[in-house]
Amino acid sequence: MPDIKYISTRGKARSRGFVEAMLTGLAEDGGLFVPDRWPQFEKSEISDLAGRRYEEIAERVMLPFIGDDFSVCEFRGHIEAAYSGFAHDVRCPLVQIDSDMFLLELFHGPTLAFKDFAMQLIARLFQTVLERRGRRATIVGATSGDTGSAAMEAFRGMQSVDVFILFPDGRVSEIQRRQMTTVAEGNVHAVAVAGDFDDCQALVKAMFNDAEFRNRMKLAAINSINWARVLAQTVYYFSAATALGAPWRNVRFSIPTGNFGDIYSGYVARKMGLPIEALVIATNQNDILHRTISNGSYRIHEVRKSLSPSMDIQVSSNFERALFDACGRDGDSVGSMMARVGTGGFDIDSSVLAELRNQFLSGSCSEPETLAEIGSTKVSSGQLVCPHTAVGIKVARELKGPPGIPTVAFSTAHPAKFPDAVEQACDISPDLPQRMADIHQLPERICRVPNNLEAVQRAILERSSN
Repeated sequence: MPDIKYISTRGKARSRGFVEAMLTGLAEDGGLFVPDRWPQFEKSEISDLAGRRYEEIAERVMLPFIGDDFSVCEFRGHIEAAYSGFAHDVRCPLVQIDSDMFLLELFHGPTLAFKDFAMQLIARLFQTVLERRGRRATIVGATSGDTGSAAMEAFRGMQSVDVFILFPDGRVSEIQRRQMTTVAEGNVHAVAVAGDFDDCQALVKAMFNDAEFRNRMKLAAINSINWARVLAQTVYYFSAATALGAPWRNVRFSIPTGNFGDIYSGYVARKMGLPIEALVIATNQNDILHRTISNGSYRIHEVRKSLSPSMDIQVSSNFERALFDACGRDGDSVGSMMARVGTGGFDIDSSVLAELRNQFLSGSCSEPETLAEIGSTKVSSGQLVCPHTAVGIKVARELKGPPGIPTVAFSTAHPAKFPDAVEQACDISPDLPQRMADIHQLPERICRVPNNLEAVQRAILERSSN
């Protein structure tokens, strides 16, 4: 069978292989890359993953999407290196907190958040390809909190890459900010934008749509719009589900999400054959995804600052990928809808909405409910959780499945990344791991810019090696 090709959700960009889709990030027509078909796993293949090392599961799940761009031996080496620095041998252990409820701890990587699972691997793939081609790249990305530090940690010191991460000034936690601004290596740069995350994301997209700037700087993207990010996150769905009895047992997942990337990875796993009984979208007060699934209206509201800042998003980029399949892979329909985002949003056709509801459940969690869930989870299970995780648990409890079907709520970040919220909820100030204990004493290096494309591009030009 020929290698998988990657096509745009808007249907007007040429198809690409895995490496080109990874390096390009955003298609030239403004769409996102998706595979032209879904590899299928037999039940026996899924069952055979149970009990295996995370690295083995990653190799088996991801290889069908990679094609011939990396040899099996080369790809295996990158996987082994990517996860060697994680603090837990299981990489993402399951912790039971109720009779049918489990937490999937995704915060044992270098920056204490789930973004490390993809970023540590992607950085190695990028470096290999760029060295092989004798090229440099300028990576630009937007972060609502965790992507930035994960990217800077993964790419720090790499000779072939400059990294510029845009984040909303004053709208990330202090630890999230310091994880970006205290990195000493000169090839990574934290850029604070006077705006919210959606502004940062719009600036990144505008830079990619500026053909002259894109080509001059050899831009590459590592946000969750990058297909390689989505693919790498698919692995822990297989790891968790097989540990709980899949494929002979269905599993539900509850995912706190703002940009839809992490839950879309679960959709990919389901399309590959993993028996996922439900994919639950858990949102905070910036609940555009829950509102869209509930009433079919994708309408942009003002972003409200919350206890769970990584989810303070209104323009949910990866939702476009779900729309693409729900529309029968009609790129023109998707392009038409996304063109209306800039004017406030769009309504979804009833048949498309029915398909989305067939794939996803949704719920939201208010600020008082987030604090209450942090407190009650500590009392009932002894587990201290971050506010994003609390959102996932609260919505999972509300939308609990049939008896006997386990629910896995994603624990997306270490509670010490959000000490103020945790202390407010349960009078406990979580400690950072020893290896990060000095982060408050390290000098910060930060570039502040207005919410203006020309100003951001000028800052990148002045600091880039390209």
